[in-house]
Amino acid sequence: MYDRSTRWHDAPGAYPDPAVVQTDPRFADLILPFATIERIAGGCRWTEGPVWFGDQRCLVWSDIPNNRMMKWDEQSGDVSVWRRPSNNANGGTRDTMGRLVTCEHLTRRVTRTEHDGSITVLADAFEGRRLNSPNDVTVAPDGSLWFTDPTYGILGDYEGRRADPEIATAVYRIDPDGGEPTRMVTGPVQPNGLCFSPDGATFYLVDTGVRPGLIYAYPHEDGTLGEPRRFCVMEGGSSDGIACDAVGNVWAAAQGDDGYRGVHVFAPDGTDIGRLLLPEQCSNVEFGGPLRNRLFMTASQSVYSLFVNVTGA
Repeated sequence: MYDRSTRWHDAPGAYPDPAVVQTDPRFADLILPFATIERIAGGCRWTEGPVWFGDQRCLVWSDIPNNRMMKWDEQSGDVSVWRRPSNNANGGTRDTMGRLVTCEHLTRRVTRTEHDGSITVLADAFEGRRLNSPNDVTVAPDGSLWFTDPTYGILGDYEGRRADPEIATAVYRIDPDGGEPTRMVTGPVQPNGLCFSPDGATFYLVDTGVRPGLIYAYPHEDGTLGEPRRFCVMEGGSSDGIACDAVGNVWAAAQGDDGYRGVHVFAPDGTDIGRLLLPEQCSNVEFGGPLRNRLFMTASQSVYSLFVNVTGA
């Protein structure tokens, strides 16, 4: 076994990267033999919510306990503070007009950053009661925004402010034209990461409130969901943020012991086909780069990346 304390800080990467582990032959088509996992940023307390800005060739992510959002410039490699304070921002995405949509723990709301820099509140309550702490958000094929609302941001004063929940945990949908959010999913203990399949026919949702963690798959059509099925069980730990690639594989951030934490890749049938092992607990993933073939991974105090042989959905 290689020494990770050396591997990530001092020694050059090896080809092929021993931290890229194939568990099924299908994984070979997704991996480049002469690409290694790179640590591109550090110095955070808990990184989350990576969002790729292709027009600016940069990655923006949340450093939740430090109440800031950070930026990595692809061309220079420079890391800087992008927004402070961030209201303990967590997950984010860009809508169909390229505007940043952000889940905020402290204010318990979902906001949109307009092109002029102003902030629009998209959701902060449901049926007159405050949301818990919006966690992650994604864009559906019809342009609607879907977000999860677990209680992590109100459980203590580290990633938000301690408070009693006013409503049950759930998943919500915001219509492309705005308005009151619609509750789409109840039942998962702590709904967390979410994404859609490339064709929009499947909605994936992570429940991090159970051990081992679960990822559910829901049939989706025209903004409605069918009955869920267990897509996979995160034996040995849990997941967090997830993303689909262009051929339908699910890339799931994984948290657990050494040899488990990192990213697990699941084929559309739910088979675990490969893993990217990291020395830190992984919180979220995002496809980016000019060709959308670079996987970014927020993990504890750092951000990692790996060029892959597939693009994001």
